[in-house]
Formats: sequence, structure tokens, C-alpha cells
Amino acid sequence: MTKTLGRILMVSTEYPPMQGGVGRYTSNVTRELRKIGYEVHVACNEKGDGQFFGLSPDNSNNSNVILKIIDEIQPDIIHVQFEHGLYGIVLDPLNPKKTRTNIDSLYEKCKVPIVTTFHSAYSFREWMKLVVPLECAGRTGKVGVLAGMVKAYWEHLLNYRSFHNLNKDKLRRSQAGIVFSRHLLNMIGGGEVIYHGAESFISSRPTKEEARTRFSLPQQGRIALALGFRTATKGWDILTRIKVPDGWSIVVSSSKNHYNKENLTLQLEKNNNIIVLENDFLSERDLALLFYASDAIVLPYKVSSGSGVMFDALGHGLPFIATDLEFFKEFSAKGLGLTVRRDPIEFSNGLVAIKRNYANYKEAVNTFKKKLRWDIIAKQHAMIYSRIMEKGTDIIAA
Repeated sequence: MTKTLGRILMVSTEYPPMQGGVGRYTSNVTRELRKIGYEVHVACNEKGDGQFFGLSPDNSNNSNVILKIIDEIQPDIIHVQFEHGLYGIVLDPLNPKKTRTNIDSLYEKCKVPIVTTFHSAYSFREWMKLVVPLECAGRTGKVGVLAGMVKAYWEHLLNYRSFHNLNKDKLRRSQAGIVFSRHLLNMIGGGEVIYHGAESFISSRPTKEEARTRFSLPQQGRIALALGFRTATKGWDILTRIKVPDGWSIVVSSSKNHYNKENLTLQLEKNNNIIVLENDFLSERDLALLFYASDAIVLPYKVSSGSGVMFDALGHGLPFIATDLEFFKEFSAKGLGLTVRRDPIEFSNGLVAIKRNYANYKEAVNTFKKKLRWDIIAKQHAMIYSRIMEKGTDIIAA
């Protein structure tokens, strides 16, 4: 029997075929770690194709589910893909010290080294913008929605520090923390920067003409792609007011966020320069084809602590235009795209600027994207795992 480099329990509520960016990320990391020689087991939701199940945002028993799996397989390392909402976060409206997630006791009780990848941390302004109009279950009409909004605003206002403390506590109890950017590292207060991986899974790259034919897109002109879940924080309301500059089309490819209660629809007026695709969540192959059909990615986000869509676009050679949030500004400073004020005129002018300097952006992106290959990302993970396991061996030997 071939000896493995180590046994890893990868923990992520989302996992394909379950839809979600965290799940897609986890799947790609897991695949490459197995190629290196790690034995990786995945604990996820029943909708995913992992080896163990029982995790859910609604399951207050998530920690015990994971602890039982640990007892069964005896892993060397637990690697948690930590996004608060995926495990369930409960904001206490009276005592912020009681705010918790449904995975907290895992960190308190686990005797196996934990590595945590942090998928979110927010400035106060962005944290408050997470409150969006919802369809409030059990209530009807505008009064019910208003009551739900007031409650949510109060909970967020009271619990901002508590939210950050949940991250800090998990970093403190982990043997290593992983973040996707310097911005996230500064927000959380530590960790190691390993970029979100991104690359094509198409063996033979299609021409732009072939890729556009797949989605019945115009062959002439440049295409700016708006891609992701239909949530208010993505800021796609900009698209209802933007004047698309000559020589550009905007293509919208969106899917429903199955965890989110938002009832968001894009009310776009008839516009020959804005094309809405009815294709929902894309497979890796179709996602790659859509990126190859495009020339830039549009990210008018209201909130962002990280963006898998941005990394995916960069991995396929596309520069971005994004809201001037700190996360995007970090990568625009590398020449990979442009950040502007979240305003339809600014985004329109930004597309003109991207086109004018397209060769420079493209050159910078093509150099940077080499760092995003999944095999490179996995090797960086392996260095962390190896360091932790060697340290454990030294302690045992002593």
C-alpha cells in the first residue's frame, strides 16, 4: 500500500455537485492535494459528493458531526473552509458576547491540528451593507419586511466586533490560517496569503469565436462579463442604469443563491448592448468557455472581502473593472484591473479606459495568472501541512 503524505479532513458545507463558490474552491484544492499524495476526506452537506455528510447552516450540531468523523478516520490535520454563514451564524440581539457559529465548539474541543481558510472579513461599512431586503417568513406586506430589516440592522450594528472576534478566535485556535489577500490578512489579524486558484479545465483552448458561438454571443466588439449569484451585494443594480460605451457589450450570467432568502430580479430595460443569459450555475467547462468568450469582468460589488469570480477571471486572462473596495484596490495596484466609484457613469468610463489600455492590462494579467494554477496552490498548502506535521512529530519525539 502506497504511503500517503498525510491524512486530511477537508471541511466545507458546500461541495460539488452542490452549487457554491466555496464548494468549487474546495473541490479544486482537494483534487490537486490528492495528486500530490495526500489522502483527503471531505465532510460536507448531503447534496455534495464528499465522503462524510451532515453539515448544514441550520445544524446547530455541526461541531459534533465533525468530531465524530475525526474519531472515525483519525486525520493528521483538519482543514476548515470557514465562511460563517455556511455553518450557521447566530447574532445575539441583546448580548454580543453570545454571538456564535455552529462550528465554534469544534475549535474548542478538537485535539487534532486545525488549518483554517478564511473566506470573509468586512469593514464596518461593508458589514452593515450585508443587510438587504428579505422576504420575511411568517410575515406579510411591507410592515413585516420593515420589521425584519430593523431587527437585522440592530443585530449587525451590535455584533460587528463579535463577528471579527469569531475570526480572531478561530485564527488563535488554528495551527495555521490561510487568506486570499493582504487585505484579508490585515482584517483578520494574521495568517498566510495563498491566492484563490483559477485555471481552465479545457484540454484544448477554443478560439474566441468558438466560445462566443457556444453562448450565441455577438462575434464583434468587446464583452464585459457580469457573473455570479443574484444577490444585492453584487451591486448589479448598476447595470440597470449604465450606458454601455460603443464597442462593448455586457453579458450577465447569474444563478440563484440557494442559502439566501433574497428575492432579487434584474429589471433590465431592453438594451441591445446588455445580454442576459438564462444558464444558471455553470459547470467548470462552460464557465471556462464563457470567460474565453469575454474580454473583461465587471464587479460593481457593494461588499467584498474576497472574490472567487475575480480570481477566476484573472486565471482566464481577463482584466477587471470593480468598485473601489479595499480588496479590489489591492489587485488593481498590481495593474490587473481598474477600480472606480460605484456609479454607472464611472463604470461606463472605466470600460472605455480598460479598452484604451487593454494591452497593458492583458500583459499584467497574463503574468499574474501563472501564480493561480491549482497545482501551485496545492503545493503551498502542502508546505503548511508538512510544517505542522513535522512540528507534531518533534513534540512526540521530545
